[in-house]
This record gives sequence, C-alpha cells and structure tokens, in this order.
Amino acid sequence: MCRWIAYSGSPVRLEDLLYKPENSLIVQSKRAQLGVETTNGDGFGVGWYGDRATPGVYRDTQPAWQDDNLREVTAQVTSRRVFAHVRATTGTAVQRTNCHPFRHGRLLWMHNGAIAGFPLIKRDLVLAVDPELYPGIEGSTDSEVLFYLALTMGLEHDPPAAIAQAVGFVEQVGQRHGIAYPVQLAVATTDGDTTWAFRYSSEGRSRSLFHSADISTLRAQYPDNPELHELSDDARLVVSEPLGSLRGAWREVPESTYLTTHDDVEETHPFAPVAR
Repeated sequence: MCRWIAYSGSPVRLEDLLYKPENSLIVQSKRAQLGVETTNGDGFGVGWYGDRATPGVYRDTQPAWQDDNLREVTAQVTSRRVFAHVRATTGTAVQRTNCHPFRHGRLLWMHNGAIAGFPLIKRDLVLAVDPELYPGIEGSTDSEVLFYLALTMGLEHDPPAAIAQAVGFVEQVGQRHGIAYPVQLAVATTDGDTTWAFRYSSEGRSRSLFHSADISTLRAQYPDNPELHELSDDARLVVSEPLGSLRGAWREVPESTYLTTHDDVEETHPFAPVAR
C-alpha cells in the first residue's frame, strides 16, 4: 500500500514535514512500520497551496529518498496546507500519472488502499464517471478512478456525501461480480480550506490512520521538546502512521470514521457507504 501525510495550519516549510520528523515520510518510504509493505518506493508526490487559484503538485516515479530535486523544492516552499504521498503499487504501472496526490481544480486527493478485483470491475466503474470529467483521468490506478467517481457524485460541493456514494457504488459493483470485500481505503481530500480524511473498509479492517493531538496541550506536556515549539497552535496533521514516538501525540482515527479539519477545529463523524 502507501503512506501519506496531510498538514494544515500556519505556513510551514515542506522539508520540515517530509524530512525532519523521527519517522518522517521519507523514512516511511524506506521503512514503514504499519504498512502492508515496508518499502514505498514506487513514486511520490507533494501538493501544496500558495497564492494561486489551484494548488501546486510535484510528482515523480523515483523513490522519495532518492530524488534530490524533491529535497531542493521542499527546502524552498512553504505552505499552510500540504499533502504528501509515497507509493507502493498494488499492480498498476510505475508512472508519473499514477502518483498521488491527484488534482482537479482546487481539489487534491490521495489514497492508501485498494479496490479489490479492480481489473475485473474497472470498466463498470469508469463508465459511471461523468463524460465531461472522464478526459481528466490520466493514469491507470483505482485511486484515480475513485477520485473521479467522487467528483461525479458531488465531491466539490459535499465531500462526505460524495465519497459515501462513490464507495457505496464500488461496493455494489464489486459484490455484483462476486467480490466479498471490494473497498479498502484511507483517503484524504482538500479544497485548500478544509481537509477531509476517511478510514473505511468493506471488511472492517482498515489501513492505519492517525491524527495529531492538540499542539498547545502537547507543548505544555513536553516543554523541553523543540519540535513542538516550531509548530503553531493551529497545526493539524493526519497521517498513515505517526511521525514520532512522543507519547500522547497521536490518536488513531476509528474504523468507519471521517475527520474534518478546518482552521484549528477538528471533528470526527461516522462514515458509511450509501447505495445508489
């Protein structure tokens, strides 16, 4: 599978997120602790919001730990909302168009998981994508198809409802083809102002997902920890696995739950697919 992080808060230098933590995303690309695969070397991507209408995206097929340009770019760029992803393919090609995050307008999307039996049901899924959106599909992954199904079902207007409908549709199609557990996902999407992160699987055994505890509380608990003093009180992180071993710093997102982060406010809600 894959590993990813989603950051929101005061502007932060991208290298501080990707390289500096004890269990940074670069470390996870080589030695993930909670993923299905230890190595996530089939490409990477970073998306960030600046002063333009659409977010910037930098993606490549090299392993993240090997790309010198990634280090150069992240040392120069700061942003208040960042998505970053390292990929372990579940069978589709190692190519740039298959690297996350995916972008549509102001939206970013990244995924850890899989649609079971994707080659068998891909045609049915793709035919349900809005014809006006279909030309935007550039790669061959189940993650991108799920993104475009969610867009078709209203992702730009109501992400939780759209993703519930998209996941429900995939489950219906999969089960029609005899697939018992079609969906496995830990997915995040953002419009640059709000981030939504979802943890769900048809089997009820989802991939790992965590969010950071309140930074001001942690700072009071660990006054001598310099990393905490570099983060603003409104900093929020959602991650595939914790970026460090600091006790109390990370909380697991429960099964069948989605997390909403807007400014410094986090809320969790139950998540369930909706049949069409």
